[in-house]
Amino acid sequence: MLKCEGLTTYYDAARILSDVSFMLEAGDSACLLGRNGVGKTTCLRSIMGLVSKQTGVVSFEGRPIQGLPAFRIAQLGVGYVPEDRRIFPDLTVEENLLIAERSNAGGISWSLDRSYAMFPPLHEFRSRQGGYLSGGQQQMLTIARTLMGQPKLLLVDEPTEGLSPLVVEALVDAILELKREGLTMLLAAQDIQFASQVADHIHLMNRGTIVYNGTPESLKNDTGVVTAHLAV
Repeated sequence: MLKCEGLTTYYDAARILSDVSFMLEAGDSACLLGRNGVGKTTCLRSIMGLVSKQTGVVSFEGRPIQGLPAFRIAQLGVGYVPEDRRIFPDLTVEENLLIAERSNAGGISWSLDRSYAMFPPLHEFRSRQGGYLSGGQQQMLTIARTLMGQPKLLLVDEPTEGLSPLVVEALVDAILELKREGLTMLLAAQDIQFASQVADHIHLMNRGTIVYNGTPESLKNDTGVVTAHLAV
């Protein structure tokens, strides 16, 4: 479904990604894993068309999408959950959800009711303005809002960063439910335990490149790689 070949991305003159290549089959869940600052967010933003200066090929469902504007990539069925959430703080929870609602042939079947069923706090606070939600509630809202566009592919950037263990557990349960339904997902994370729970494949990143590809189990067993690229 998604293929990156030799993706190299720049911010001004600084090269952030260098020759990043990987594939994601339909229905799979993969994780870009690595410390803060290794290029995970830039990789997701590059796929989403939010970084203009790049070389290489990014294909979605067999079609090259590099160079397309972000709104067009979204229309093709790619949903993006940014790390900074970007909810509308002056709109209510329900208004935030409804403003993103649209149909998408071939995407996940999603609705307002499903958002509330998966994330009960959103139903409880559906009339509250987004700016008055907790960090965990805002993360739930951001994911649910993206799903309201019924994407075929979901990109999720650091979904558990700064959240309490209870909220992280709820988000893991939600991601696993989406995985069981066959939604294709690419997540970025720093936590190997989280990645091991939700991902079929791990693409370990360091200094803008992928330094390891494998399953969560194989990565955990390779203590040398974990120590070199993930240990604090």
